[in-house]
Amino acid sequence: MNITLPDGSVRQYPAGTTSLEVALSISEGLARNVLAAEVNGEVWDAARPISQDSSLKLLTWNDDKGKNTFWHSTAHLLAEALEALYQNVKFGIGPAIENGFYYDVDFGGQSFSTDELEKVEAKMLELAQQKNPYVRKEVSKKEAVEYFTQKNDPYKLELLEGLQDGTITFYQQGNFVDLCRGSHIPHTGFIKALKLLNVAGAYWRGDEKRQQLTRIYGISFPKAQELKDYLTLLEEAKKRDHRKLGKEMELFAFSEKVGMGLPLWLPKGAMLRERLQTFLQKAQTKAGYQQVVTPHIGSKQLYVTSGHYEKYGKDSFQPIRTPDENEEFLLKPMNCPHHCEIYKTKPHSYKELPIRLAEFGTVYRYEQSGELHGLTRVRGFTQDDAHIFCRPDQVKDEFKKVIDLVLYVFKALGFENFTAQVSLRDMDNKAKYIGNEDLWEKAEREIQEAADEKGLKTVVEYGEAAFYGPKLDFMVKDALGRRWQLGTIQVDYQLPQRFELEYTGADNQKHRPVMIHRAPFGSMERFIAVLLEHCAGNFPLWLSPEQIAVLPISEKYHEYAQELFNELQMQDIRGFIDERDEKIGRKIRDAEMRKIPFMLVVGEKEQAENAVSIRKKGEGDLGSMAVSDFVNYFKELVNKELLNQMEAYYEPALAK
Repeated sequence: MNITLPDGSVRQYPAGTTSLEVALSISEGLARNVLAAEVNGEVWDAARPISQDSSLKLLTWNDDKGKNTFWHSTAHLLAEALEALYQNVKFGIGPAIENGFYYDVDFGGQSFSTDELEKVEAKMLELAQQKNPYVRKEVSKKEAVEYFTQKNDPYKLELLEGLQDGTITFYQQGNFVDLCRGSHIPHTGFIKALKLLNVAGAYWRGDEKRQQLTRIYGISFPKAQELKDYLTLLEEAKKRDHRKLGKEMELFAFSEKVGMGLPLWLPKGAMLRERLQTFLQKAQTKAGYQQVVTPHIGSKQLYVTSGHYEKYGKDSFQPIRTPDENEEFLLKPMNCPHHCEIYKTKPHSYKELPIRLAEFGTVYRYEQSGELHGLTRVRGFTQDDAHIFCRPDQVKDEFKKVIDLVLYVFKALGFENFTAQVSLRDMDNKAKYIGNEDLWEKAEREIQEAADEKGLKTVVEYGEAAFYGPKLDFMVKDALGRRWQLGTIQVDYQLPQRFELEYTGADNQKHRPVMIHRAPFGSMERFIAVLLEHCAGNFPLWLSPEQIAVLPISEKYHEYAQELFNELQMQDIRGFIDERDEKIGRKIRDAEMRKIPFMLVVGEKEQAENAVSIRKKGEGDLGSMAVSDFVNYFKELVNKELLNQMEAYYEPALAK
């Protein structure tokens, strides 16, 4: 059989050769590092025989799919350790996640806490050292049902209900057997270092009405140093946690009386949001967008027409009923149906297109309480939303202009490391999506071509498309190397049909426009959370809600501090006066904790000379300056930042 490698070379091997044997024929060093293999695009065990001509990519720790295989295999090792330590334990699912793995476990009424994690870790390492192979076995559905019936495991039996006979596999390492489609690393000995991180509750299959299981999270590595580095990174992440920083910097809060997942923006946080919004609005105005405003609710029929109710109605907030029994409204789950109705308020000619409608629109989506997390997962959030209505021949150019806008936002705010993810349909379950097959293929092709022409580094992910169209998602890595999905651009041929949108063409006939959905931030809440953690609260000077803190060394200088502060406010420099009866050292420490860029200390000398003593965060004392000199110095710094923004601005591409 012929095996095609990633470099395009073709090698011949006997049918039944494994990926590991292919690796060994190339290099012993490579073979020692192979965790799994991608055979014709599907991840396989390295020890699984290949029986026909295939493309082959050998996966190591340097590949995301290699890491996922490693972490999923460690989840099985966790289950083996738990089964050895606890009687009558039952298992739900144990997938790899972005960083590590988890397993959902039913301890049968036994208590389990974080105090027991070290004991489980020790057992896992003991089992790992046995170097037990992960053995794949194809079984009939009857055999599988009999096995888990004997084990009295209701969770695996329920999973089996959704599987077809002939597609079921077991995996065994040591004495542990699990229902699993794979893939796995060759043996447990690859797992040299691991850490169980925390314990949480998780409802079976995400259903609050079902059994609550114990979810155990963990991480593992092939080298001890990598675990040490990761745990150091984790400690830094805790310091940067946006929930912690948001509280310390007085940006936002949550209230049980207001409701879970509904953030309250405090004055400093509201100022931060306003500046971000103004920053993007200026760019959008220059790029030809028109600002609109739509209500927070909409008729249920609006979302029936758009298809959102059919897809998401059960998971949304329940309809709002009025005294009129024929009226039902929904809290707005998205802005696009409203924008379709704005487009329909008057006839359009092909000469008017593209029409770009933008809105910072607040939407509401029901999330289970266990899924809520600070600002990154909320029930009410504001999208920097816009919808472009254009002719079919304009789609690619408009898409590329939106890419430029997203790149401008990322560069101006310091997100340099990102990947563009081309999110396509799940080819095995097209029933999840609405619309014409030909239009889907056209939209998918246009997105990929636009990304290629802009020179973006892309990855393709199947099953990640919106129900009405494919999209380009921007996966950003922050300062700690964590990946976040922020900006998104979507091509949509479906909603214009469902809303019967039209324009008059050059042939004087009616035609359907195409919609492009886009949100460079994604949502204000999530974007601010990621930005806060990325810069550890040290915002650019132009964006910082509080730029200066005036610190009088005693009450005698409060009047001068107030005069100074008033003068700085007149120059559009934001901040506060700390008039507390505290020592100056305490005031400086507190200002640094609040991430204030400049601390202006005033006392007898400063008052006499109409000056300020300046401390800059991260640099310490800058000495004394006349007030007018400080204003000029400050404005030069801000102007330099704004100039850098303009250099990041893709002006030609953003022009209409």
